[in-house]
Amino acid sequence: MSMTIVSDHTARAGSAARVIVALLVLLFSLPREAHASFLSPELEDKLATFLAIFILFIVPVVLIVLFWMVHILPEKIAHKRHHPQFEAIRTLCLLSLVFGGLLWPLAWIWAYTKPVMHKLAYGTDKASHDEEAKGEAWDTGEALHNREGLHDRLARLEERGIPPSELKVLRADLEALEAKFADDEVR
Repeated sequence: MSMTIVSDHTARAGSAARVIVALLVLLFSLPREAHASFLSPELEDKLATFLAIFILFIVPVVLIVLFWMVHILPEKIAHKRHHPQFEAIRTLCLLSLVFGGLLWPLAWIWAYTKPVMHKLAYGTDKASHDEEAKGEAWDTGEALHNREGLHDRLARLEERGIPPSELKVLRADLEALEAKFADDEVR
């Protein structure tokens, strides 16, 4: 039994000696001078100058443009979907730029939502871009003087074959409104 212990011990010592010799050969085969870079010092200086200029000037411009483009996405979505509250979403996007993007998620959600009471008030869920230009006429009062629009629409409904009893109610309401606003204009 002692013979096996001695042979194991000599085997381990021999393998340790081989590892040490291999490490010494490897150590002596490595070059004596260490190089930190594979580039020449002049090329390193040029590369460092280029990277500094790129990081100081180009990267901030690209980040600002990306920030701007991301923050106007809700506005573009609302415009594409003919959202009736497009101007309010545009304003929220601009405010989000001022507040560092905190309001941007609200504008994004708002651009994808459908207004609940807008159809009830205006008769449609979408605003056409042509009507946006006409909407300013309502603000200035020009549409009150242009009465042909509603009368023409009633005539088109009559041509479609809508029962005269329903059109009679609409015409009476229209005449009552015209009389009411005519009295307001006289005062």
